[in-house]
Amino acid sequence: MVENIDTGEVRLRCTISGPGPGLGVGLGPGQAAEAGRSSAEAPLVVLLHGFPECSSSWDGVQRALAARGYRVVAPDMRGYGGSDKPRGVKAYAIPRLVGDVAGLVRALGATRAHLVGHDWGGVVAWWTAMLEPGVVDHLAIVNAPHPVGYAAALRTWAQLRRAWYVFFFQVPWLPEQLLGWRDFAALRGTFKPDGISERQIAQCIDAMRSPEARSAAVAYYRAGLRGTVFGTQPAFRKIERPTLVLWGERDRFLVPSLAEPPPDWVTDVRTVRLPDATHWAPIDSAARVADELDAHFRPRQ
Repeated sequence: MVENIDTGEVRLRCTISGPGPGLGVGLGPGQAAEAGRSSAEAPLVVLLHGFPECSSSWDGVQRALAARGYRVVAPDMRGYGGSDKPRGVKAYAIPRLVGDVAGLVRALGATRAHLVGHDWGGVVAWWTAMLEPGVVDHLAIVNAPHPVGYAAALRTWAQLRRAWYVFFFQVPWLPEQLLGWRDFAALRGTFKPDGISERQIAQCIDAMRSPEARSAAVAYYRAGLRGTVFGTQPAFRKIERPTLVLWGERDRFLVPSLAEPPPDWVTDVRTVRLPDATHWAPIDSAARVADELDAHFRPRQ
């Protein structure tokens, strides 16, 4: 089921899957939801995608979790796909992105959710756990560094040379134009070396077709770096929610040491490295990611 959900500031286009009547979109052939569990009773899972992706990047994970009895919601993040695309860099500052997540959880009739984020979605998930801990049940991160660790890593050549595009995106106008050049050749080249299918690449590119979407995607990077440079981003806070970090070890964009969040800032964390996964682990290792998430979300014995 696809629904546009008002978070309080923007409307997010969300794919919703789950065990109840009308929410079975996520169930694949031969899969059955957990017996006796309605959609209202099912634990809520929110999946946040990264750049340059969209909600469909979570399709495999979403189907698997819905089959195990979860109500799973994957939004197009603000600026992407069918979601609202407010103008201006300030519209993509961290507090606004966190507000979208908190507003989405509440609009879905829940007080808290298991929150999962990949890449930029992971950055937003980290910040949500810091600024709005009350809406987070369990936190899970896929190939997205903790903001404290990433700031330190950007002082090293090993990460700087992988993150050149972060600084290129600060240039006015040009980056969003080049993203669409030659039918999105640069974006296709972001995925192809890691073996991502043409079908999946096409879905991600469709979410970036409009000039407004490309401007929004670049604005995430502009707002993030400006917040760091000018000291306008919120203060870091300790995360005490149960946290799982899944890390595809074939990541071409992030150094391996970033898998481990700073222990002073995340008190209850487990890191699982996925040797065969790339940066796009939710796509190329969906079954393993879903297995690890399910184990993380279940009550501890």
